[in-house]
Amino acid sequence: MSFPAKFALLFIVFLDLLGQGLVFPIVNALIMEPGSGFLPSTASDATRHMNYGIVIGIFFLMWFLGAPYIAKLSDVIGRKNAILICLLGALAGYAITIVALYQSSLWLLIVGRGITGFTAGNQPIAQAAMIDVSVDDADRARNMGYIVTGISFGLVGGPIIGGFLSDPAIIGSGASLTLPFYASLGLVMIGIFLILMFFKDTDSEREPFTFHVTEIFELLWRVTKYPIALRLTAVFLFFHITNITFYIFVDNYLTSRFGYGALGGSMVMLTIGVALAISSTFLVAPVQRRLDKQTILRANFVVWALCTAAFIASPVAILCFIPVFVFYFVFGVSYPTFLGLYSASVGDEEQGWIMGITTAVFTLVAGTMSLLGGDLMGVDIRAPFYIVIAAAILGFIIQRIAWQKSAIKRITAIDTKTTPG
Repeated sequence: MSFPAKFALLFIVFLDLLGQGLVFPIVNALIMEPGSGFLPSTASDATRHMNYGIVIGIFFLMWFLGAPYIAKLSDVIGRKNAILICLLGALAGYAITIVALYQSSLWLLIVGRGITGFTAGNQPIAQAAMIDVSVDDADRARNMGYIVTGISFGLVGGPIIGGFLSDPAIIGSGASLTLPFYASLGLVMIGIFLILMFFKDTDSEREPFTFHVTEIFELLWRVTKYPIALRLTAVFLFFHITNITFYIFVDNYLTSRFGYGALGGSMVMLTIGVALAISSTFLVAPVQRRLDKQTILRANFVVWALCTAAFIASPVAILCFIPVFVFYFVFGVSYPTFLGLYSASVGDEEQGWIMGITTAVFTLVAGTMSLLGGDLMGVDIRAPFYIVIAAAILGFIIQRIAWQKSAIKRITAIDTKTTPG
């Protein structure tokens, strides 16, 4: 695959995550700050937390419904066509979101986020495309690291665009909460251009296009027929309950406890993106050369539990940034490690499907925890983070129990091809 084609794929992953890093702080400011005017000023904190959970949750639940199908669709109509479908959906979703902000319409905001979520399936397609051109396990791990690099730059770019373009103190009277969404529309158009110009599918032979309403659920149920993938998923579920619950409510918590606004929330997202960018770009291969993958993931769960405890125990806002950075610094190594395990659990012809499964688990957990956590925040703003700690402990325990099979030990062992000497 040429450099421009790889760049196009990583730019698409960047766009997928840009939307999260950009939208979360803005939605948080719109809904949680009484002065924003988006919700009635008399709305209670519990109502605001609930609505925040609904807006975030609908995005992820629609992503859950769309991602497995679009990932499978990419195996049928080609990676390029499926990516273009997702980008056109992103254009429509951002346009509706802009209208929602002008109209101060919660329902239009939900619709816009839902459309964007349903077509937010580019990340697993890009993962599958990178796997298509990988020549061995080491190259596959390196390409998965590139994907996470794209993710991290999206998480960096989103806060920069969202925080700076929405803050009058930085760019003056032209700043607004709608301006970042206009910027996102332009970037999506650039993404469409890059894919049309530089990306080509590796396989021109495709099956006829068919649509079955039940196919989404059949794709998910199919994992039960793959013992290794099923055992991976049992741990991956708690991996993402820990990761996503922390990520979704970090802005909400800091706003509720320390009065953070859109710019402050964007700086938290920027911290997450920088941590990911450093570790995913420079540490994935070196760590995998020295530690087996089970050890990497067990250490990840331990660090996550400790970081979360430190986060909610911090007496001042600035100290919260340290555990946030460490939390996502280790994620930058553990996530591509987990993706590599999933890829190794099936054959080359099923890479699109298995990458779709990883995204389906992620989005289902994110949607569920958004709705559940929104209600819990109305009771105790620390409640979602207690869930994070419990899920990290359970993930550690389940991995120790479920990953003792020789087949899993074989794919989690240190790759001797990449080990010096």
